Amino acid sequence: MKAFRVVGSYADPRKRQPFSIEVSAEDEEAVKERVLSTLGSKHRLKRWEIDITEITELAPDQITNPVVKYEVGA
Repeated sequence: MKAFRVVGSYADPRKRQPFSIEVSAEDEEAVKERVLSTLGSKHRLKRWEIDITEITELAPDQITNPVVKYEVGA
């Protein structure tokens, strides 16, 4: 597995809400699916309300989320 940082925003009733999430997955398609699924379930959002602007792969020393660090094995 690899670690990725996903940056984007989603539609909040008052304004666009920015987010930055660390996720572990095999490739970028799996990362997109996981982020859309996670944000949709936590914030009751539709997929079209979530805009992903950047997906970057992280080196093991750049990971800050302990769950992602464990899943990657760093």
